[in-house]
Amino acid sequence: MGSHRHGSSSGAELSDNGKPVQNGKVVDAGLKSLDHYQRTLPEWRYKLRQRLLPLIRWETPYLAMLQEKMRSPALDRYFAITANLGTHTFFMIGLPVLFWCSFSGFGKGLVHILAAGVFWTGFVKDMLSLPRPLSPPLHRITMSGSAALEYGFPSTHSANAVSVTVYSILVLHSDSNTSSPSTTFALELLAYFYAFSIVFGRLYCGMHGFLDVIIGSIMGAAISYIEFYYGPSFQIWLYASDYLAPILFAVTILILVRIHPEPADDCPCFDDSVSFAGVIVGLELGTWHFARSRWDHIYNGPNALFNLSALGRPVIIIRLILGVLIIFAWREVMKPTLLKVLPHLFRVIENHGLSLPRRFFMPATEYKDVPLNLRDDEVLPKVSDIPRMMRSIRGPGRGRAVSIGPQSAADAYETLAYRERKRRESLSSEKGSGLREVHTAAVEGGADGEGSSVVVDQAQSSGYEKYERQMGQGHVVVESTRSFSPNSSAAVEEPELYLGQRDELGEKEIFSKLTRPRVRYDVEVVTKLVVYAGIGWLAVDTIPILFELTGLLGAGHLPFPTPVPPVPSS
Repeated sequence: MGSHRHGSSSGAELSDNGKPVQNGKVVDAGLKSLDHYQRTLPEWRYKLRQRLLPLIRWETPYLAMLQEKMRSPALDRYFAITANLGTHTFFMIGLPVLFWCSFSGFGKGLVHILAAGVFWTGFVKDMLSLPRPLSPPLHRITMSGSAALEYGFPSTHSANAVSVTVYSILVLHSDSNTSSPSTTFALELLAYFYAFSIVFGRLYCGMHGFLDVIIGSIMGAAISYIEFYYGPSFQIWLYASDYLAPILFAVTILILVRIHPEPADDCPCFDDSVSFAGVIVGLELGTWHFARSRWDHIYNGPNALFNLSALGRPVIIIRLILGVLIIFAWREVMKPTLLKVLPHLFRVIENHGLSLPRRFFMPATEYKDVPLNLRDDEVLPKVSDIPRMMRSIRGPGRGRAVSIGPQSAADAYETLAYRERKRRESLSSEKGSGLREVHTAAVEGGADGEGSSVVVDQAQSSGYEKYERQMGQGHVVVESTRSFSPNSSAAVEEPELYLGQRDELGEKEIFSKLTRPRVRYDVEVVTKLVVYAGIGWLAVDTIPILFELTGLLGAGHLPFPTPVPPVPSS
């Protein structure tokens, strides 16, 4: 595998006390000691994390061997581009189309499984705070700068891809499928190929390990089975109930958002979970409201009147363009409005001691205004970002970037921890070095058959060992600091580790590569909930009604339908 060096470590050096210095300032990466996760996580979460961490470390050299044998420019481009088909952005833009083309039942099922997949994989990611497989030895190939900032276990891409595939196959084999056997078979093959491209691509791109994609895939399949077999019954109950049922559902979703685990590091998983929680709330409230409108019988029910082919291709295209523009316009207007108005309300709430703060989010009492040009990890991109995204895809690298080295705080912590582990193993092995020297001499002086078997064993393990040696490369400088134990008033020594190697991935390069999270504000959580709940509501309620009110963009044969009144009982 060739070496790809991205980012520069120029201007970074080590100070006299071993700390990295860049542009004359000591770099503070927050990596204070090896017991970071032990201090940050509750005991049960930390113990569970420690049980799973060796598996991630064990599989990393095998992933690197896989990359080395398979990598090519064509596959790099293919898997980097197809990874976008498993992202939240792809589904957020594509799913509303199903509702506007009279596939609302299938569309709701996909929204449910994707929202559940994003939420629960993000829930587990933040709960366990497990890193991605180390780079180096892996090369990370991605078109998303934010993906590497998340924890690795489990894989959300894999959960999304497998859930969509399993759900689609269940629908294809259900009684409601009216497609021909050949069409059904072709669609089923396409679904399997889609899942394989996404799941295997996460391994190929060095973004996930085997454990990540296996557990993510299992979660995605389980969610799809639950939705397919129990979702319809829940929908019937929800839409047949009065207003208390959708309100209870919305409150339940908000409670789940509130109990989402606090991560050990600043991870964007929570932001994605909030976005899809908002979408599912807006979807259910909007569908409940639409079911009581005079247009419901056009799109829903066994006797739905909507006929997509009768509209004609020009009308269909106009409907899709207009619908997407309305969604983008809602986001462009509501987000800055809420960011401007909500801080005043939050200050009043916080002054009365009613705030529910989250870690890594600044409370409104500590800032004056929220910048309106925030560069956050949006599920739905800004309109102004679309040209830049298209130029990136068409550019020389086809939008992909190949990087080697830590890209997040979790990466840096794991690099330091693994390096310290190898250092301790090296120190303990030195005690038996004399015994090893005697053993080596015996092998060199023994029979030819015995010596050759040792050489063969070493050759067979050289591939694994080569990549294992690349994990956590560099020297470690330890500086002792004094802190107070949480269980005692006495000061205890707590080591701080700094990496001193300059020509490899030492500490100065870790910190120069580390994507430092921006300041995040408490109002952003509510802003995301409102904006994305509005998107869900618009997609299933407001926009279809607007289509019908325009006449030409409606169902055509019934521009202003009136439901048939029920026959009075005798």
